[in-house]
Amino acid sequence: MKPFKFKQFTVNQDQCAMKIGTDAVLLGAWTSLKTIPNTILDIGAGTGVIALMLAQRSSAELIDAIEIDEDAYEQCVDNFEQSHWGDRLFCYHASLEEFAEEIEEKYDLIVANPPFYAEDFKSDNVLRDMARFQDAMPFEHLLESVSKLLSEKGVFSVVIPFKEENRFIDLASTFHLFPNTILRVKGNPSSEIKRSLIEFSFSKTNPKVDHLIIETSRHQYTEDYINLTKDFYLKL
Repeated sequence: MKPFKFKQFTVNQDQCAMKIGTDAVLLGAWTSLKTIPNTILDIGAGTGVIALMLAQRSSAELIDAIEIDEDAYEQCVDNFEQSHWGDRLFCYHASLEEFAEEIEEKYDLIVANPPFYAEDFKSDNVLRDMARFQDAMPFEHLLESVSKLLSEKGVFSVVIPFKEENRFIDLASTFHLFPNTILRVKGNPSSEIKRSLIEFSFSKTNPKVDHLIIETSRHQYTEDYINLTKDFYLKL
């Protein structure tokens, strides 16, 4: 498995069950920094790609990441250390539950690309299943922990399947988290909406809803997608 080279950093992913995908890159590029966060938390960091993207985009002094899988954790630490921003990036080998209980710190920005394949099938690769299947981190558990760790004026940014959007928003409201912005993503103009990227905060507003199409045909990327990701991908 070759390292994934971005414009300003490289990510090794051979030890991670979940490889770098469009979801993570979209979330890292789309997440708003308008609140100028000083502290950022990446939940379930995997390779660390989202934290690295936010380190490139922001001047946050502290960017923490948590990863429960030992191999992925070690790879994340290595990717952080090899980047330009190693002094600002820290990865913890812990479950979200442990972390939420022990950390007093509140974060200005929390991001998560959670495992969300709730379907019944499992593959032969246990680690990949753990990374992919929702039973590794149920939405309720994620939202409860975010509500404890997010600062009063903080923002929580997440990517989930579009079909889960209403359920996730309803659940979030039980923890006083409300959607401010929603981006619905389609692979191409004729495909169904596949993903929802949602920004939450403790402030109730009428959410702004946008749409993004990734490509018009195979490897023919839309202008919107290029504009969103061009600071990262080498070939855009």
